[in-house]
Amino acid sequence: MLNGLWLSFFLLGAAAALARWLIGGDATVFGAMVESLFAMAKLSVELMVVLFGTLTLWLGLLRIAEKAGLVDLLARLLGPLFARLMPEVPRGHPALGLISMNFAANGLGLDNAATPIGLKAMRALQDLNPSATTASNAQILFLVLNTSSLTLLPVSIFMYRVQQGAEDPTLVFLPILLATSASTLAGLLAVSVMQRLRLWDPVVLAYLIPSALLLGGFMALLAGMSATALAALSSLLGNLTLFGLILLFLVVGALRKVAVYESFIEGAKEGFDVAKSLLPYLVAMLCAIGVLRASGALDFGLDGIRWLIEALGWDTRFVDALPTALMKPFSGGAARAMLIETMENFGVDSFPALVAATVQGSTETTFYVLAVYFGAVGLQRARHAVGCALIADAAGIIAAIGVCYWFFG
Repeated sequence: MLNGLWLSFFLLGAAAALARWLIGGDATVFGAMVESLFAMAKLSVELMVVLFGTLTLWLGLLRIAEKAGLVDLLARLLGPLFARLMPEVPRGHPALGLISMNFAANGLGLDNAATPIGLKAMRALQDLNPSATTASNAQILFLVLNTSSLTLLPVSIFMYRVQQGAEDPTLVFLPILLATSASTLAGLLAVSVMQRLRLWDPVVLAYLIPSALLLGGFMALLAGMSATALAALSSLLGNLTLFGLILLFLVVGALRKVAVYESFIEGAKEGFDVAKSLLPYLVAMLCAIGVLRASGALDFGLDGIRWLIEALGWDTRFVDALPTALMKPFSGGAARAMLIETMENFGVDSFPALVAATVQGSTETTFYVLAVYFGAVGLQRARHAVGCALIADAAGIIAAIGVCYWFFG
């Protein structure tokens, strides 16, 4: 899938460039495409410098949280809920702790750190699966909730905004929180319908109702605020949550007699290894998208969508953020590259860039995750996993656009 996607970027770019040259008489397009290749390669290296630091920092802190027992505590707190949603997984099974840790990494926006943990969780669930080739209900629910991208603290998005020179990197904190909540809720409801899960079970309701009331009350509070106040609150909560989480890991680790410095270094080394492996993929995707943009192919496609939106009488400002939304289900690298390219082209705090950042933080690479997670354990029949995951993606994209109009429109 990624091979075809990457090759299509260059082929579409070549076709658009030929059209501009032969029909429009623009011979400078080829020089622009070559220049874009080198510019995007340079941007990839610059981005990696920030990525090295971010992943090293957060995987180091997550290792402290793991040794301090915070991950096990989270697994115990969620145990009664998992017992209803995943009845085939025994209480205390290692898969529950791994699933909780995976959700924690996703919640922090550390998608690259979440992947290896998620693969371990999927293997643990496969040990309970009576079929070697067909996904179990627990595996499908885990995958869909994973692809729904429940992101409470989108550190990676903050990092990209820092790299692009944003004055306030945490400006999109609340929009992402609201959009990702909609995505996760849609995914959970879709799976519950297919698997006939009893969401009205008293234990499940004891978890879901307070969460829903808290989120609803929070949204009601936000509804009475101006756009300027919303942006300021998003910044304040984002920074407080970020630093408060770091402090929580360190204090609890110290109280539990964890060697916090040594544990941090241990996890940081893993983060460094993960980060350095991403550079080839980042260069590949950014360069391909740079060619697509410089050739005019991307603009042709967006102009067609913009014309349709205008014909319907709708606001078209979100159209320039659609490349990120369209790429996200297929490839995180391509979507990341589209996000960065949108920031570069329109400005990091432009409306398209803010929408693209919110979409990036509230959706997941559905087909990539499905291929990697199910492929790692040899599953060939996904059953209803794809349909439910795409419902969650669609809900996240629609919610991201709507929330951004509410906050920044």
